[in-house]
Amino acid sequence: MRKNIVAGNWKMNKNLQEGIELAKELNEALKEKTLKCEVVIGTPFIHLESVVKSVDTTKIGVAAQNCADKKSGAYTGEVSAEMVASTGAKYVILGHSERRAYYHETAEMLKEKVKLALENDLTPIFCIGEVLEEREANKHFDVIQSQIEESLFELSAEDCTKIVLAYEPVWAIGTGKTATAAQAQEMHAFIRKLLVEKYGLEIAENISILYGGSCNAGNAKELFSNPDVDGGLIGGASLGVDKFMPIIEAF
Repeated sequence: MRKNIVAGNWKMNKNLQEGIELAKELNEALKEKTLKCEVVIGTPFIHLESVVKSVDTTKIGVAAQNCADKKSGAYTGEVSAEMVASTGAKYVILGHSERRAYYHETAEMLKEKVKLALENDLTPIFCIGEVLEEREANKHFDVIQSQIEESLFELSAEDCTKIVLAYEPVWAIGTGKTATAAQAQEMHAFIRKLLVEKYGLEIAENISILYGGSCNAGNAKELFSNPDVDGGLIGGASLGVDKFMPIIEAF
């Protein structure tokens, strides 16, 4: 059976000391809890090793927010998948809409990043999503299909089961707008149908699909109650334990 996952994406927030403090606070809050989902926190690169050492990694998985599309070499400022794995992190967020928009990440680059992440035993949390203009032009299904096919569909069935997908309607990230539970379920069901057509029902049923985009304590329970919504990729609400814990407990 596929896993329920609540993953926090800290983005470019929290200096090292603040990040360690937040990780420790979350670790303490989860200590006596029996969880019905996996919890992951996506930290800036410089936090990774320190955060891994600050938490119980049987309860909290640690993710990088990106990795390079090259194995190694003269790429100043880049961080490879191997480097990420060497910190003890187990996940890497790839293809986030901010990376696609601001840093012009292409489907081909993301295909390489996924490949290198898997080679280094990292679980990619692969983000897909449409912008408002695409949604309003009724092109959202086409956009999502292209993003999945162009970056993931050369993977073997076995490798595909090692990936987590995160559907993030770009128009709902940090805007306070949220896709309705029905809109989220509709897209998640469409994504799973694509996976069924490519890899078969058994594989598709074992791939977790998370919802991202202004998911918070107020709407998490309704979103997560949908049959094809397996959790959330949480932005701003993951920066405080008081806001993040109710989302984790929504399962």
